[in-house]
Amino acid sequence: MRDVWTLNRPVLEPSTLSAAEWALRCDLAAAFRLAHQFGWTESVGNHFSAVLPGAGTQFLMNPFWMLFSEIRASDLLRLDWTDAGQMEKPDPPDLSGWCIHSRIHALNPTARVVLHIHPPYATALAGLADPRLKPIDQVTARFVNRVAYDLDFDDVAISTAEGDRLAARIGSYPILMMGNHGVTAAGATVAEAFEELYLFERACRTLVLAYGTGQPLNVLPATVAQQVSDGWEGCRDMARFHFAQLRYALDRQRAGYDQ
Repeated sequence: MRDVWTLNRPVLEPSTLSAAEWALRCDLAAAFRLAHQFGWTESVGNHFSAVLPGAGTQFLMNPFWMLFSEIRASDLLRLDWTDAGQMEKPDPPDLSGWCIHSRIHALNPTARVVLHIHPPYATALAGLADPRLKPIDQVTARFVNRVAYDLDFDDVAISTAEGDRLAARIGSYPILMMGNHGVTAAGATVAEAFEELYLFERACRTLVLAYGTGQPLNVLPATVAQQVSDGWEGCRDMARFHFAQLRYALDRQRAGYDQ
């Protein structure tokens, strides 16, 4: 059955890889499994990527149309954003994933990990005329001046020009809210990018639920919201500890992502 999902891709042996690449593969594979468990996935679409250790141009990304719940560390594709013929090679990635991730990684050196997905609450907010995340509690306030917005959706991202535009929009921000589309999170590590995505989806859930009451929002004053946002800087290690414990939970389930 694995041959159906991997399109007869040669089996990758961990012993042929550096310890750093294998560790990154396991982290990214865990992120796929967790996204599935949290109910963020959309069929076999969406894509996560991570730049390989070092100063090169290669990065990892999920195979074409493979369930997040099945992706293993050894399944991840190794791609090169300088390779103009990447999509013509055997076993190419999803075209939309290639256009988005190759260009963000190429143009934004700090975006070592890029997670693009359509989670329910962020996507619901992205479909509003005003998708801005308003600070109404401490988690929504975390994202004050930390979210870029792209409201020019006109089709699925399948061109280099579209990838360049999205890369320019996200810049050095950790979150790109993509109007009528979904969300992209970026970070220096898988743990950091995943934490941004996790907390952003929770913030969007809070705001969508608040909108659903029909009552006026009690938006925090700008100075208070910024103070709360700044306070989150003291919680930088939270991402690493949270992700490590989420991985431990996967390990107890014998999820098999680290194969």
